[in-house]
Amino acid sequence: MREPARSDTDVLSGYRTPGGLVLDKVIGHLDAHCRQFIEHSPFATLATADAEGWPDVSPRGGDPGFVHVLDEQRLALPDRPGNNRVDGLRNLAANPRAALLFFVPGVEQTLRVFGTTAIVGPDDLGVDLTEFGRAPLSVLVLTVRRAYFQCPKSVMRSGLWDPARRLEPGVLTPFGRVLKDHCALETDLPDDATIRADLAQEL
Repeated sequence: MREPARSDTDVLSGYRTPGGLVLDKVIGHLDAHCRQFIEHSPFATLATADAEGWPDVSPRGGDPGFVHVLDEQRLALPDRPGNNRVDGLRNLAANPRAALLFFVPGVEQTLRVFGTTAIVGPDDLGVDLTEFGRAPLSVLVLTVRRAYFQCPKSVMRSGLWDPARRLEPGVLTPFGRVLKDHCALETDLPDDATIRADLAQEL
């Protein structure tokens, strides 16, 4: 006979209490180490939630340092041309709390930054945010509440930067076919090389 399902609280009680370093590493600003990491990061994920609490996470990328450190309390994340869904920005207009997770290729540590946000115009900060020859459509300014470096175990387990784990071309279904199926299209879309070349014109 199966045992009754345990509650969330019961399951969580099985975790050991975090050690001092795990708790003490959380700071309320961007120190020199955080700034150095962000200046070398070409990729981050942006986590938001709407007014009802439904979450969203989206990728953000650019040249290393594409997220600008304005000072020890503020980051500026330019919004580049994309698919115009702007789900994250719409969420932040209703619920201005956000989190960023920064990655640096080849580095197993990641950096987590949490704070409150404001969406401003591309010229409102007096900072040149041009990248790939284009000005951003808007800028997300995040005021830092918490920042800390994440334990590297998840990246170590994944082998994220291990060249031997890279998929060979052709293993996954071509993206054009994926879009055709998801959108229930009757006609084929261009091959992936053509799709990528078209996207490259819009960076």
